[in-house]
Amino acid sequence: MTDQLKRAINAAKTAQTNDQQAEATRIASSSAGEQKFDMSESSYKTSHTAVRKARRFAMQGLYEWLVTDRRFDKDGKLGWKDNAPHDIAARTRATNAMHTVHIGYYHEMMRDIPEQIEALDTLISQHLDRDIDKLDTVEHAILLIGAYELQNRLEIPYKVVLDEAMKLNNHFGATDAHKLINAVLDKMAIDLRDLEVQADIKANRRSSQKAAAPAAQPQPKTADETKAVTNADDTSETPTTTGKPRISANKAIKRPRANKAQANISDYRASKKASAQGHNEAAAAPTPESTAADVGLQDSNLVNSDEKSKD
Repeated sequence: MTDQLKRAINAAKTAQTNDQQAEATRIASSSAGEQKFDMSESSYKTSHTAVRKARRFAMQGLYEWLVTDRRFDKDGKLGWKDNAPHDIAARTRATNAMHTVHIGYYHEMMRDIPEQIEALDTLISQHLDRDIDKLDTVEHAILLIGAYELQNRLEIPYKVVLDEAMKLNNHFGATDAHKLINAVLDKMAIDLRDLEVQADIKANRRSSQKAAAPAAQPQPKTADETKAVTNADDTSETPTTTGKPRISANKAIKRPRANKAQANISDYRASKKASAQGHNEAAAAPTPESTAADVGLQDSNLVNSDEKSKD
């Protein structure tokens, strides 16, 4: 009997300890909204993908808050409010794998955007063609994140803010909702990031002018430049002490090259001319036979003339 009482007492103490730990965990999770989170803290994933995932979870958390506590607050049903932003964040962290998410930025958006909801809605309403209550809840949450980043996160370029809002809409929003979101955030960027937008416009104009500019035309040379070039050419042709002209980069000296085909033609013509001259000389010179015949004829004529004179 004594052992059973001891086991019962130990079991009661263990249950009481577990209840105390559970209560402490609940209190810590409910007070998570009062904690301060720093985006530069090294324990968080701070890559571009981690920040994008933080935006996605923040969009879902803001959507949940807008359709519950925010709607009850506007309708005057304060007794129904039981879904605070920090409770949504704690529940999201407990039910999702958040090891690849920028936890600091996620908690910051879940804390600051509900606190600045009135000012952010005023900024958004200035560029809407309808009442903000007529907006779709998903579009409203995306515009809240974009307006918050344009106003408070100046280190994020406004083009990145617009691009990330488009990605959120592609993932969660309607098909044609990107037109409204892009138009509103673009006008809001002109109001909140005027210097950045103007600098970007000037840079784009400068690059377009460079692309459209024609190729630079060569400028005509002046009289002094022409005279300088002429003097340089004259100097390059001045002979040196060795008697050879000086070679310069401006005017290179072209040395004659022997044309092989022309040389062959010249040799052929010279050989033909020499053979023709040799043939003519050979024809004009008397051969030994013809000389002997002529001498014989002359002797016979002499004999005949002597005989006639004797007769």
